[in-house]
Amino acid sequence: MIIAVSGKGGTGKTMVSSTLVNLLSKTGKDILAIDADPDSNLPEALGIDVIKTVGDVREELKKDTASGNIPTGANKWDILDYKIMESVVETREFDLLVMGRPEGSGCYCAVNNMLRKIIETISSNYDIIVIDTEAGLEHLSRRTTQNVDVMLVVTDPSYRGILTAQRIGELAKELEINFKQLFLILNRVKIQDEKDLRDKATKTGLELGGLIYEDPVVSEYDMEGRPLIELPSDAVSVKELTKIVKKILKLQ
Repeated sequence: MIIAVSGKGGTGKTMVSSTLVNLLSKTGKDILAIDADPDSNLPEALGIDVIKTVGDVREELKKDTASGNIPTGANKWDILDYKIMESVVETREFDLLVMGRPEGSGCYCAVNNMLRKIIETISSNYDIIVIDTEAGLEHLSRRTTQNVDVMLVVTDPSYRGILTAQRIGELAKELEINFKQLFLILNRVKIQDEKDLRDKATKTGLELGGLIYEDPVVSEYDMEGRPLIELPSDAVSVKELTKIVKKILKLQ
């Protein structure tokens, strides 16, 4: 199963992704987390130091090719696959792969193309893959998430966050990307605003998969720079995401 977490930047996408990885890893399944956001925050949220990204691997291969260090006739994709596997960070609970970005102001399309190929190649090695996607709609227009089973669209109560969530749903339909399930996750909800936000969620056309109230523990961890994977099980966000995980696992 491939789960992608999408939404506008700053809505809590990485908090949702890291907590999903934590909860799913406790099911005994083999989990791969992929940070596909150029503004990589997932490693910090998971408490992991990453030495090399897929973007770094690509740049190294380009330099080796230009300098003649790659043998004539060598299959570059095979070399790339091998080096990418070397960049996977393994832990006892889950593995992590960070896509990163090309050097300088280069187009991110090449790394996205590699993400599609990586998912095709590596998916058979894991029970569940969780992808923290780049913010916005680009991953859909570039079709990097076309093979995803479950899409979680995260939004905060802001107008722009909800609008982005609606556009993600509309673009998925327009591009005929058929997810097994597409859930809207409302994050940082104040109790007094719940009814209004549920009404707004209905208007997006997306099924409401969960509602996460404002969580002071998440704010505290963010302020202190503590890994979000260490959030306690009784934290508001973790309790709600536990319910969402149960919904997702029923789809298998």
